[in-house]
Parts: sequence; structure tokens; C-alpha cells
Amino acid sequence: PRRRSAPYPLIGFIWLVAAVVLGASGRLSGLRPPAPQLVLLGLTVVLLLAGALFPGFRSWLAGLNLRQIVALHLTRFVGIYLLILYARGELPYAFAVPGGWGDIAIATGALALVLLVPDLAAHRTWVLTWNLLGFSDIVYVVATAARLVFANPDSMSALLRLPLSLLPTFLVPLIIASHVFLFWRLRREPVQGGGRAN
Repeated sequence: PRRRSAPYPLIGFIWLVAAVVLGASGRLSGLRPPAPQLVLLGLTVVLLLAGALFPGFRSWLAGLNLRQIVALHLTRFVGIYLLILYARGELPYAFAVPGGWGDIAIATGALALVLLVPDLAAHRTWVLTWNLLGFSDIVYVVATAARLVFANPDSMSALLRLPLSLLPTFLVPLIIASHVFLFWRLRREPVQGGGRAN
């Protein structure tokens, strides 16, 4: 029901505002590994557990159509900014270039699915392939960031300042959880045209 679904976007907005305030406060910049990694991991686990354990939240998620979930990944055009920061010498090549281009590719794929495929549920092989590639990319990016930050924390300090501080505190947990949810939806839902699955 719409009444029960209303709190979840509001909770998401409050979370975003809190992440912005935290980033603006400068407190994240003082964190040393593994604290930032634990923040990202903890937020991701909370999202996944909420979807698994709370029927109201799970029902709201089930009411989203595939196009809305895929459209979230347009935010991964942030990869362009990663490349800009690499060019400025503010991020290492091993993270910014493979991660940046990978995110751009996944965001471009999401844009193509959203704009060019009328019925995503009827083309689940395409969606599943894109989702698998997108999940692999985000796991690679997170693992690479962790490896580099443990070797040299200062090399990744841009991720603890706005606007990139929103990656570990907001966007990346959402991205990972949405990939997991898409796998779940594609496995459960029958192939059919029309309806909310579009």
C-alpha cells in the first residue's frame, strides 16, 4: 500500500542528508583504515538485512519496477569525476582509471536499458548480464580501494571528503544492495510483458 511505502523514500532522503552533513563536517577525513571500510560494509549489510527481515520494506522493494532500479546506476557516471581527479593527481591510477571507466561503462549500459529496451522483464538475459557486470565492477572498485588505502591511506583521502565521501557513506551501499536485489527479482519473477516489472 502507498501509505506503508511512504516512509522509505523519506528514510533514504534523511540518510542522504546525514551523509552530506557528515562529509561536510570533516570528521570522515580523520578516519583511518579499516574504519571507512567498516562503515561501507555495515551500511550495505543493514540494507540487505532490512530487505530480508522487514516485510514492509521488502514489499516496497517488490513494488519498484526494474527500470527504476536500473536507473539508480546512472549515478555511476561519477566515474567521469574519478578520471578528472586522477588527471589532477588526487587519486591513484589503479583505482581511478579502471574504476572510472568501469563505472562509465556500467552507467552507459544502464542508460541504454532504460531508454532503448521497452520491456526489461522480457529481456532478462540482457538485464542479468548487465547486472552481473555491474556487480563485478563495484566489487572490484571496493576491493581495489581497500587494497590501496591499507597500503597508503593518504592516496585515497579524496574519498573521505565531499563529494566523494558520499560513495562509502551512501551511494556504494545502495549500488551493491540494488545489484543483489536485482538478482533476487530476476530469479523470482516470471517472464512476462507489461506490469510493474518493466
